[in-house]
Amino acid sequence: MSAAKSSRSRGAHAGASAKGNVKDAGAKFEENLNVFKSDGFDADAYVQSKCHSLNEKEIRQLCSYLVDLKRASAEEMRRSVYANYTAFIRTSKEISDLEGELSSMRNLLSTQATLIHNLAEGVHIDSLSDTAPDGSAPTGLSNDEVGETSDLERWSTEFPDVLDVLLAERRIDEALSSLDEGEHIVAEAKEKKTLAPAKLKLLQTIITERRQRLADQLAEAACQPSTRGSELRAAISALKRLGDGPRAHSLLLNAHYQRYQYNMQSLRPSSTSYGGAYTAALSQLVFSAIAQAASDSLSIFGKETAYTSELVVWATKQTEAYALLVKRHALASSAAAGGLRSAAECVQIAFGHCSLLEGRGLVLCPVLLKLFRPSVEQALDANLKRIEESTAALAAADDWELTYPLTSLRLSGRTSAAVGGGTMAHQHKLSSSAQRFNTMVQDFFEDVGPLLSMQLGSRTLEGLFQVFNSYVNMLIKALPGSMEEESNFEGSGNKIVRMAETEAQQMTLLANASLLADELLPRAAVKLSPSPQVNYKEDLRRRPIDRQNRNPEQREWKRRLSNSVDRLKDSFCRQHALDLIFTEEGDSYLTADTYINMYGNADEIEWFPSPIFQDLYAKLNRMVGLAADMFAGRERFATLLLMRLTETVILWLSEDQTFWDDIEEGPRPLGPLGLQQFYLDMKFVMCFASQGRYLSRNLHRVINDIISKAIAAFSATGMDPYSVLPDDDWFNEICQDAIEKLSGKVKVANGERDLNSPTASVSAQSISSVRSHGSS
Repeated sequence: MSAAKSSRSRGAHAGASAKGNVKDAGAKFEENLNVFKSDGFDADAYVQSKCHSLNEKEIRQLCSYLVDLKRASAEEMRRSVYANYTAFIRTSKEISDLEGELSSMRNLLSTQATLIHNLAEGVHIDSLSDTAPDGSAPTGLSNDEVGETSDLERWSTEFPDVLDVLLAERRIDEALSSLDEGEHIVAEAKEKKTLAPAKLKLLQTIITERRQRLADQLAEAACQPSTRGSELRAAISALKRLGDGPRAHSLLLNAHYQRYQYNMQSLRPSSTSYGGAYTAALSQLVFSAIAQAASDSLSIFGKETAYTSELVVWATKQTEAYALLVKRHALASSAAAGGLRSAAECVQIAFGHCSLLEGRGLVLCPVLLKLFRPSVEQALDANLKRIEESTAALAAADDWELTYPLTSLRLSGRTSAAVGGGTMAHQHKLSSSAQRFNTMVQDFFEDVGPLLSMQLGSRTLEGLFQVFNSYVNMLIKALPGSMEEESNFEGSGNKIVRMAETEAQQMTLLANASLLADELLPRAAVKLSPSPQVNYKEDLRRRPIDRQNRNPEQREWKRRLSNSVDRLKDSFCRQHALDLIFTEEGDSYLTADTYINMYGNADEIEWFPSPIFQDLYAKLNRMVGLAADMFAGRERFATLLLMRLTETVILWLSEDQTFWDDIEEGPRPLGPLGLQQFYLDMKFVMCFASQGRYLSRNLHRVINDIISKAIAAFSATGMDPYSVLPDDDWFNEICQDAIEKLSGKVKVANGERDLNSPTASVSAQSISSVRSHGSS
């Protein structure tokens, strides 16, 4: 604790000094960094010193945060690399072109220098010939040298014919060797000056021409569709030996492109063909060609940057063309029809083939992700729209009765009672429209792998929330009292919904929404969150909902689902509260006249709660009986519903300004009998809410405030309210008698309640959490 306090004091002191003097704060920060710069820095000791005050849970949270930060950093780095990779490749290509131009210029300058040197030597030889006596030229060569020169001249005469024969017979290796030999002999003759300059120039021209002819011959062979693997690699290697590497690499890539384009001619997609089969066949052609091109490039050219960059650009271009073909012939129809499963299968096939190239250094999946994402999003939206429309169609004819799914009914009918009972225990009762909604959502989540790989998890959750919210809007429209609110529903359109006339049917609406939002949808959405590497046995012990709660995004999504259900709950409670308070003509049952117009002797009055609160208790008692069956296993929701309805009625009374104006400032003051009746009514509400275990702290506070307000109005008349009010035991006895009469239960000895009462159906365990919720 002292360490934590000192840490907080240091943090506060640093914040204050930062505000006072920025330079001092900067110097302080630099001083704190010195510990990392020292040669003797021990990372383990530093971490232990900083984490000494943390408990195991906080350390785990810190580790999880650091892992997420590392993953996000790696993802950001990858995006940055791909964002700037095109510019990098373009720059590398320009540098390679400049290097080629500089090499050409160097060769040109060398040729010009050689020409000038040869011209100078020719002028010198001519001048010597003019000064020789008797017309004889002094060669200065011995007999051996003369013989050697004659052999060289003979070779120079035969050399062009030999090259022409080799080129005509396509003896590539021998032609390359002859060209290399010729260049070597020419260089040696030039150095020893054994050939005349004109003869040297002629040989150089012959070698250059034959070299160019061989290069053209190799290029023509590489472009032929009939040239296969080993022949193609031999031609490209020979062209590279001739010194034209960039042209050779471009020809290699173009040859593989022409080959798979030729093979694609037999692949003819049709409107009736299976999209997955077409995608698989096309993927095999394209990505195998890219793989073979990468393999040939590596074996011939190695890992030179210029060639690998050109390979990446070419492979990216082919992948983009492939993606457009798949979108046109496979994804477009599936996306338009909402066929998410078929679209997802095509994407899976494409990613499966493309990912095999990563072993060769080609990461092309981001290219597919960028191009396939719009089509998959379209299929996703169309699929969600189909769920919404199908559910709306059933809601128009839904009888709002809870039943088990048909599959479980068939199974329980043909199996033994034990098996059938176990099956039914794992099923949930929903109305027909909710059954369809749940079934379609479960099918929707069967194949979510592509959605995760394409980073569409958040979009999927948002779309599913919108569909559920639309369904809740239809449930609200099914309430008889919600007709005037239809204009406030977003996306409800002109959808027709069958009205829920009875209380049981209206409770079914709540059962549908709460079960979907609390259990079924979150359980299905767990598939959208990749499971981290945890202990297998520990993970099996967790419920699916518990595993789902570890994902912050899905926790927020589940909270939004609950808020949508709360809208339905509020509409339900508001409708029933208005039915209690107002008549069909719009007159109020809850008026001040009920209490102001009470006269007579208190002993002659048969004390009983007012009719409106009798009706409130009867309604709540009926709902408790319905909830015991509809919300089995989810008693907390039923208790919260009863709390909300009771609070709605009491809050209406608390905020009815007309009622309190008549009580406090009306022509007739509130008398002793009226105060006693009002006090009895409020005590009655507290009594049955407490026994039913849906008396929240908020409801208790509001009732006490209302009683205090009524007592203050009575005190304003000059009388002492406590002199006319009986003690609490009297009120409690009247309330208990009223509850027994209204519920039809016989009073049990020793004042204990009947354990079979519907109000005892809510477990005590759920009440403790409910009361804390109600007080918030």
